[in-house]
Amino acid sequence: MQISTFDIGIFVAYVLCIIGIAWWVSREKTGHQKDTNDYFLAGNSLPWWAIGASLIAANISAEQIIGMSGSGYHIGLAIASYEWMAALTLIIVGKFFLPIFLKRKIYTMPQFLEQRYDHRVRSVMALFWLGVYVFVNLTAVLWLGALAINTISGIEILYGMLFLALFSITYSLYGGLKAVAMTDIIQVVLLVLGGLFLTYTVLTLIGDGGGALSGFVTLTRELPEKFDMILAPSSPHYKDLPGLSVLVGGLWIMNLSYWGFNQYIIQRALAAKSIHEAQKGIALAAFLKLLMPLIVVLPGIAAVLLVPNLERPDQAYPSLLTFAPSGLKGLIIAALIAAIVSSLASMTNSISTIFTMDLYAKYRPGLSQRHYVLIGRVASLSALVVAMLVAQPLLGQFDQAFQYIQEFTGFFTPGIVTLFLLGMFWRRTTANGGLAAALGSAIFSVALKLFWPELPFIDRVGMVFLMCVLVAVVVSLLGRTPEHERPVQLGDITFATRPGFDVSALAVIVILAAFYVAWW
Repeated sequence: MQISTFDIGIFVAYVLCIIGIAWWVSREKTGHQKDTNDYFLAGNSLPWWAIGASLIAANISAEQIIGMSGSGYHIGLAIASYEWMAALTLIIVGKFFLPIFLKRKIYTMPQFLEQRYDHRVRSVMALFWLGVYVFVNLTAVLWLGALAINTISGIEILYGMLFLALFSITYSLYGGLKAVAMTDIIQVVLLVLGGLFLTYTVLTLIGDGGGALSGFVTLTRELPEKFDMILAPSSPHYKDLPGLSVLVGGLWIMNLSYWGFNQYIIQRALAAKSIHEAQKGIALAAFLKLLMPLIVVLPGIAAVLLVPNLERPDQAYPSLLTFAPSGLKGLIIAALIAAIVSSLASMTNSISTIFTMDLYAKYRPGLSQRHYVLIGRVASLSALVVAMLVAQPLLGQFDQAFQYIQEFTGFFTPGIVTLFLLGMFWRRTTANGGLAAALGSAIFSVALKLFWPELPFIDRVGMVFLMCVLVAVVVSLLGRTPEHERPVQLGDITFATRPGFDVSALAVIVILAAFYVAWW
């Protein structure tokens, strides 16, 4: 691909702008030293627009843009269910989960588990999340991001990963969550504008002089099988997206786990000025999720006509950049890198938060705030180094990294959702019951994978969730006490929301229903 000097200039300007803004928002008043609340929760100062933008920036990264475009190329619009159902999930999280977390002044998800259960649950789940974030999420973002850079510029994947890691560290390591969240505003604007420009460009090419709308009509006419939202059992991709299960089955469990109990996502909302600011930010993120398939899935479908016979589906999005004109190409590349480094920064900040607050500070209490912030920075840097070392061995052989990530995390999400939902809303759930569900999630998932391999993994997630709930209930009821000694007290928590949030929730539901009716 030919990259002009103008494109390079746009990209360099973007990099310098992000670093400059990050350092500006990270500066401290004279005599003030960053403490753990400043570094990990931005001093509980984030407004709604920063929360909404940062939620999307943390979520939309290489595995979304590159991976989901690849799945759009391979499967079609049905993969957009991950995005559209997430919008409704966000509304649920904002209404029912955030009031509990913010009222209890939670730093991390493992901290909540200790408040509700005991220290064993906190330590086990902290170690689990650290493993997943480093060996699944962080590696995926680095690998797919470097793969995109390789496709665009020919730079070797190793050097691409080094660039992404260094860029992320440069603007996020010092400032912590505040630097990440504030720069995410620019990242999301770039992501949306760059993505929409690319979609417009490729649809215009397909339209052959008739414009983008004509290109979309041509796309639906030439590839009607790519626009089925609910796949029939006869579809070759039914195992990936099994029909109505995407609406009423295991996809709900995946989404609740990701948006409700995932540290590097929910941490933005935990840093809000107030519950109402957090809920407004959640509503903004929900509307942006409805827009995302236009940016990350539709280009992948268009690539079937524009760049057929790709060796790997994940090459679809980077290959389309060859069609972008000079200047616009630089903007789109900047948007792609923005999505990647914002997710890297979010993940490393959450890794440092969990390691420092749930493990290190737990076993080395009483040290200075400055010391804990330093440990958090060391944890961030170490996580990136480990992820770079293992990225190629773990992900190099997969054609659709997005689907790999979903299936792998699906082994554990049923237990996580059981642990939190029963912990919040059933007073009799015990620590042993919660641990049994978490352990059972992996055991049941592996057993079904081995002995019922043809079962779609989304259906497997739903079935394992029901098994985990049963195990947790049985183990809890077999305990000696009629009620756990530390249930979540809901009496002082209000789940009522302001009219603006309620209107937003209704609008999301109506738009979502319209999408599925249109492409049923």
